[in-house]
Amino acid sequence: MTEIEIEKENKAIAQEYKELLRISYQKLSTEDKKLIRKAFDVAVDAHQEQRRKSGEAYIFHPIAVAKIVASQIGLGPTSIAAALLHDVVEDSEITVEDIEKMFNPKVAQLVDGLTKISKIQKDLNSSTQAENFRKMILTLNDDVRVILIKLADRLHNMQTMESMVDYKQTKIASETLYIYAPLAHRLGLYNIKTQLEDLGLKYTEPVIYNNIVDKIKETKEEQDQYIKNISDVIKKSLDDEGIDYVIKGRPKSIYSIRRKMKAQNVSYDEVYDKFALRIVYKSNTHDEKFLAWKIYSIVTDHYRPSPSRLRDWISSPKSTGYEALHITVMGPLGRWVEVQVRSERMDEIAEKGYAAHYKYKQGATEESGLDIWLNQLKEALENQEKNAVDFVEDFKMNLYSKEIFVFTPTGEIKSLPKGATTLDFAFSIHSAIGVHTRGTKVNGKLVPLNHELKSGDQIEVITSVNQKPTPHWLNYVTTSRARTKIKNVLNENTKKIAEEGKELLTRKLRHLKVTLNEKTINELVVFFKLKTSLDLFYKVGNGTIENQKLKDFAALKSNSFINFFKNKIKRSPSANTEQISKDEIISTYDLLVFGPEQDKLEYKLSACCNPIIGDDVYGFLTINEGIKVHKKDCPNSLSMQSNYAYRVIKAKWIDSSQQEFKAVLIITGMDFLGLTNELTKVISSNMNINIQSITLTTEAGLFNGKVAVIVKNNSILEKMMAKIRKIDGIDKVTRVYKN
Repeated sequence: MTEIEIEKENKAIAQEYKELLRISYQKLSTEDKKLIRKAFDVAVDAHQEQRRKSGEAYIFHPIAVAKIVASQIGLGPTSIAAALLHDVVEDSEITVEDIEKMFNPKVAQLVDGLTKISKIQKDLNSSTQAENFRKMILTLNDDVRVILIKLADRLHNMQTMESMVDYKQTKIASETLYIYAPLAHRLGLYNIKTQLEDLGLKYTEPVIYNNIVDKIKETKEEQDQYIKNISDVIKKSLDDEGIDYVIKGRPKSIYSIRRKMKAQNVSYDEVYDKFALRIVYKSNTHDEKFLAWKIYSIVTDHYRPSPSRLRDWISSPKSTGYEALHITVMGPLGRWVEVQVRSERMDEIAEKGYAAHYKYKQGATEESGLDIWLNQLKEALENQEKNAVDFVEDFKMNLYSKEIFVFTPTGEIKSLPKGATTLDFAFSIHSAIGVHTRGTKVNGKLVPLNHELKSGDQIEVITSVNQKPTPHWLNYVTTSRARTKIKNVLNENTKKIAEEGKELLTRKLRHLKVTLNEKTINELVVFFKLKTSLDLFYKVGNGTIENQKLKDFAALKSNSFINFFKNKIKRSPSANTEQISKDEIISTYDLLVFGPEQDKLEYKLSACCNPIIGDDVYGFLTINEGIKVHKKDCPNSLSMQSNYAYRVIKAKWIDSSQQEFKAVLIITGMDFLGLTNELTKVISSNMNINIQSITLTTEAGLFNGKVAVIVKNNSILEKMMAKIRKIDGIDKVTRVYKN
């Protein structure tokens, strides 16, 4: 570069820095400006030799990120300084400790969090990518501002991706649409969310993106005129009432237009609500709600509203903190138009999210929706046992853009994601209530635990101290909070079965003249091809390891070939004492099941990604070859899941020994007083059996019963049937294979 070019670049850098201070959302004191200046100088020095792929000086990137943080997100001087320094540790000799000495612990903490995220190596493998997201989200535990600065960094990278190769553009854009845009939405950053979505579409579906952009340009004049016609009518009435306001015409984002085109299967011209009117009014806190409904009244005086599309988020704000009144009215030419009514305070919160939300909080003690969400998220993050893919899927569930508002019996309002069930509601109240949920009532009527809730429902939860979660409950819930709590309780139950299994094994071996000691346990683990001692005890406890199998072991142990067997145990690598004595139950994934009911179906493993037992997979219904199983990170996954979503079947590997099955029994005999009580007592006395349905009839002294039970295996079922046959008066117990 020539001296003139260097001088020109330095002037541009200085100009960008002045712009940063000028556009800051928060008022900056002299001390604040000193902090930002120092961070700027350190960043300039650290990046002086670096250039971006576009050829410009690298320092433009941290300044741009800092500008987004300062203006669009609205954070303060600490965050602006951290944004300027976010790549310094990675790109220079400066350490986090150096930053702490130069600035303060808070700036160092934010930079450390951002550096940790940057260090994560990007990998095309879905599970690795999921692990990366887990690490990123875990930083929420430290300071949510780390994520906010990361979103600003991602936005600027998306704005400057032209110089990248195609495949990198697609990968980064897909990543953005997958997690960053929903995250921005959930943190109340609607403006940034929109930009991320539009830019994501630009690189994932460039042809469609460009077509929509061209169409918007073509119809802009017409749309502007249409908005002006409506605005002029409303303005006169608002002025007459002396309301201080601003009307803005807001076109729908390119991404939302694309989504509507897909969802409704229509062309661009057939999407009617391509824009919205936004009325932002000045008001003190006391009159906000009154003025919003006054404006509603004025708008609906001129244009007929759609009652079904009225959204009152002032009385019940979204969990993101979003407040507004949304009215959909029939405008001129028979077009539906959305009118958004917000005060200046509401508008700030909608645009700036987190920062504005705390600006207006003013020491209020009541937890806001965002605070509650962050607390719930932290609670979910505490469950470290969850694999990374499940973690990200569960986290995605927490990023719902749509939510419903329901009521407790006392009239308290609760916010839940759309699609939530009554069991989700029970866990949202308290995990102890969720765990002991026996039944639920919606609007006074008894409903199943998987009943989907609607806005306005009033829910009552019926509890019992004896009630415990079953594996089926995992199919009844949609929220990660409920799922995590259920899994924790099920794990506790599993360990309880293992404890009972150990006692049972001791008794059975004593009967077979075998002493249960460490040596015997090791031999049993190898004999049954298991990995840990807890596995062994659990399988004895749930009846998977039957008496006959233990007799076979005892016979082998006393056999003359025992020495050979012993040697085999010694040589076997699986007989690692450290592994055997582990205090955990290891699932042996040996069965592939499909759909929410976990059906066993015929399938083929696809050749394109060669899935193996234990991989994260899904089923794809082909035209000629039935169900083909693909890995979730299969190269063809993106196209299959986006273009043929209706042919994708949920699939997972399970441990068949922990699987539950339905069995239907027909029972006949002579009727007598107390028979029903005796029968149900025998069935329910076994903790590994649950009654699903029971039908009992008597006619002229003859008893007929039909019982559907959920059991883990045939051995448990046979034992129960033998006990039923022993009941006085029972003649026959048979298993039928049709419901």
